Amino acid sequence: MNKALQYFGDIKEDVGILAKKIWNHPELALEETYAAGLYREYLEAQGFRVTTVEGLSTALVAEYGSGHPIVGVLGEYDALPGLSQKVSARQEPTEEGEVGHGCGHNLLGAAAAVACVAVKKSMEVSGIAGTVRFYGCPAEEIGKGKAIMNDQGVFDDMDACLTWHPGPWNTVTASRLSALMRSEFFFHGVGAHAGAHPELGRSALDAVELMNVGANYLREHIPMGTRLHYIITNGGQVVNTVPEDASVQYVVRAPRSNVVQDVFERLKKVAEGAAMMTETEVRFEVQSNYYDTKNNSVLEDLMHEVYQECGEIQFSQDEKDLAEELVKTLPESHYKNNRAVYDTEEGIYLDSLPRPILGRGESFGASSDIGIVTYKVPTMQCSATCFPLGVPLHSWQATASAGSDFGVRGATHMAKVLARGLERLLTDDTGILEKAKREFLQED
Repeated sequence: MNKALQYFGDIKEDVGILAKKIWNHPELALEETYAAGLYREYLEAQGFRVTTVEGLSTALVAEYGSGHPIVGVLGEYDALPGLSQKVSARQEPTEEGEVGHGCGHNLLGAAAAVACVAVKKSMEVSGIAGTVRFYGCPAEEIGKGKAIMNDQGVFDDMDACLTWHPGPWNTVTASRLSALMRSEFFFHGVGAHAGAHPELGRSALDAVELMNVGANYLREHIPMGTRLHYIITNGGQVVNTVPEDASVQYVVRAPRSNVVQDVFERLKKVAEGAAMMTETEVRFEVQSNYYDTKNNSVLEDLMHEVYQECGEIQFSQDEKDLAEELVKTLPESHYKNNRAVYDTEEGIYLDSLPRPILGRGESFGASSDIGIVTYKVPTMQCSATCFPLGVPLHSWQATASAGSDFGVRGATHMAKVLARGLERLLTDDTGILEKAKREFLQED
């Protein structure tokens, strides 16, 4: 059965319509009222039952059908601060300092939603049993959306989940994303005149700086592959006053969640030591806590077959020209390093071919809140070429790509891949879902 691709042809333009509307209305994490409303309106008009998620007004679950198997796709739609950009090969903000889709989430959600609609049409006509779901997941960039949704149990009864992210490759992405904990440490001391009576002050900024020194020494004694990042979020108000309050935000990142937790416990001791040395007080707040991702090779192999079935992406010459101009704004090493991953030919800037599975058995330094879903239900990740080779996420070049015709073309191809994958899972008679579940239940 291959009806989903047939019906996808009738609605494929919806990907670009949705993606460009959201690109033109970028919203920060937890503020995605326009995007959530757009998806609700679109999916309800297509016959889906749409519900909101308690405790998270911009999250939604849209479903069609009933009973098992229940298969779903994750959609995201939050943007990033400071990445406003026109579709241009030179840095040219739409509005200086404003929000932009530098991670391509406008494309991500659009492809996922349209894929579900194509499958729904196939289910209607062919009498396919089961349920297909679109999960509207806000606040991925700050790691809150899927954790709150998980607390509400919205993922509990799924049999399999598919997710994707725009990138430079048209492939299954099987590398394991890292676990991450983001926290902020708040130091409180005693303010004083820095010139007349510094001896009366107890500097919260000194405590922050001593914590950072201690953390930098800690780096030598943590497991391989673990990373510490920090920024000072408050360094005081005026230079001639001993800062009474100061704060620093940290990210601990590692291939596994247990390592993150162990390193964080040591980081807390560093903070306590800094407070002791400066006679200040310290408290901390965990702001997000990402799981690493648990991969599922059964689903990955299935989707690799689907990629071959769906063929390559047909980019136009104008799209290739814009991609080349964007790449030329980057250091040459960015392009060379991406070419080396699959030995792509020189002069190819938009990689259109379906590629071998990427990164199986490897860890990757980036993190996502999808990790919590992968520990709840068999899940796989994939990618389609929406960015030129070498263009990094969270850059102005990525924002330009996410709003471009080639970005939409890659997302449209991904919608086709997802639609076919969902249909395969709903109609499979070879036990794929059972095999995926058995692998999922194995000790990791």
